[in-house]
Amino acid sequence: MNQKRNRSGIGGGGSSRAPNIPVWLSGALVSGLIVAIIVAWGLSTCIYTVQPEERAVVKRFGAVIKITDPGLHFRLPFGIDEVQHVATERVLKEEFGFRTQDTRGARTTYSAKSFEDESLMLTGDLNVIDVEWVVQYRINDPIKFLYSMRSPTQTLRDISESVMRRVVGNRLGSDVLTVGRVDIQMQGREEIQQIMDRYDAGIHIITVELQDVVPPPAVQPAFNEVNEARQERERMINEAQKQVNQELPRAQGQALRTIAEAEGYAAERVNRALGESARFSAVLAEYRQAQEVTRARLYLETMQEVLPNIGQILVVQGDQIGPLPLLNLGQNAPEVRP
Repeated sequence: MNQKRNRSGIGGGGSSRAPNIPVWLSGALVSGLIVAIIVAWGLSTCIYTVQPEERAVVKRFGAVIKITDPGLHFRLPFGIDEVQHVATERVLKEEFGFRTQDTRGARTTYSAKSFEDESLMLTGDLNVIDVEWVVQYRINDPIKFLYSMRSPTQTLRDISESVMRRVVGNRLGSDVLTVGRVDIQMQGREEIQQIMDRYDAGIHIITVELQDVVPPPAVQPAFNEVNEARQERERMINEAQKQVNQELPRAQGQALRTIAEAEGYAAERVNRALGESARFSAVLAEYRQAQEVTRARLYLETMQEVLPNIGQILVVQGDQIGPLPLLNLGQNAPEVRP
């Protein structure tokens, strides 16, 4: 009786007893939850976005099926289609001899670490030069870039370093430091592009720029002295050239003036000789017509020119006390200036 009462007491109060859930209903809820999770996961994996500066390479079971442009795209979910994003419209760069740390601020900061294993090069005249440069490139074929070689970026770095060492090694150190920079950049770009095209890497080299070309710190003082000596030599050459440019036209002008004076003097002497010969011919013609009259006229004209210049004439006789002036020609004669 007691056991029955206890059982009835336990079973009493139906409002406090939890309802029994059927086993089939709980299994359906779990299955629905799993299906919902799978559907949500599938929806999340079948949608992907390509940025404006990118192209996406889509692979299905490891085989490339297409290249998609920027925008929203769909793919088969659950890892059936794989997507690899490639920045084909972005200009990429590889730095040699230095590394950029931060470009977000007002000033670009660079790493303080030395990269001499990349930048130290030997020139054609056996001088050591520290060359820093940048290779800017763009990926023009994403499939070739991803699958033509194992590590295209490292291959580009190795090729760039090899080409630059050879180009710098074929030039004099002074050319590399001064006037040869543009030629080195152009030649380096062309040769790097030719090698990358031969490897079919899908990379287009935009430019090769030399950033800083200086001698190593250990030889910097000697290099400065050499530069000062070269500048002094150029200064002296320029001064000498300046003096040449000043003196040469002056000497040429002096020579031309001397030649002109000589030609004028020659013309004067020739004209004077021609005039005297013509005058003599005219006098000779007159003399032949009237010899006595012409002879007397010539004598008087000569005396008229000579006597005023000889001063006072004195005639002294033995029995006279003082000199007797004769032909007092000097009194009225004009003063003759030396």
